[in-house]
Amino acid sequence: MRKLAPLLAVAPLVAAVGAPAARPQTARTCGTRTVGSERVAYAGWATGGAVAYHRPGETVLARFGAHNANDYPTVFGVVGETAGAGCDGRWYRVQLPVKPNGSVGWVRAAALVLERVPTRIVVDLSERRLWLYRDGRLVLRAPVGVGAPATPTPAGSFYVNERLVPRDRSGPFGPAALGLSAFSPVLTWWPQGGPIAIHGTDEPASIGRARSNGCIRLRNPTLERVFAAAGAGTPVVVRR
Repeated sequence: MRKLAPLLAVAPLVAAVGAPAARPQTARTCGTRTVGSERVAYAGWATGGAVAYHRPGETVLARFGAHNANDYPTVFGVVGETAGAGCDGRWYRVQLPVKPNGSVGWVRAAALVLERVPTRIVVDLSERRLWLYRDGRLVLRAPVGVGAPATPTPAGSFYVNERLVPRDRSGPFGPAALGLSAFSPVLTWWPQGGPIAIHGTDEPASIGRARSNGCIRLRNPTLERVFAAAGAGTPVVVRR
């Protein structure tokens, strides 16, 4: 996917795997509590960067700067938190915008600023349709274009990790794009590893068909409505 112009221009992502492990969590009574529901989700903004762990305080999965490779502020979808008096501090379980798809990790709560997200997007690949919900109520449904058989759109639970405006609003991405925490299973050689997005198109005839390189296409007027409504952190469920 070609690089898009950011809404906010800031510093790049820094990611590393295999950093020294932090002090292990010793508590035996530390549980996990779900954060969010079908009516409301939460975005976690890493305003000073963040370290994601496999378990609270244990093996490092990745390190993130305050902004990603497209100069957009680093944000995670928050899906859980530690619960119990025995926890080694407070931690959030978050969705990560890294491979493999569906990756999750633990980030210290002090590293994130939480924001309520009232929107949710569901995409059905077989029906080639998208539904947008606000506070659990359906507000928009629309046909979509999806990945071709050779470049399929991945299914799974993702979130909007960036909101981008292309330099050419009449080009292949249309007026805007919602970048997802998902990657193409086949286009691994593409820039940034082949990230997936929901975007507009300069090929309106492709809507309702399986012709894209894996991204989800909407007609430009519909994309503008979805883009205006869905903030960063919006959960996106893509089902087959």
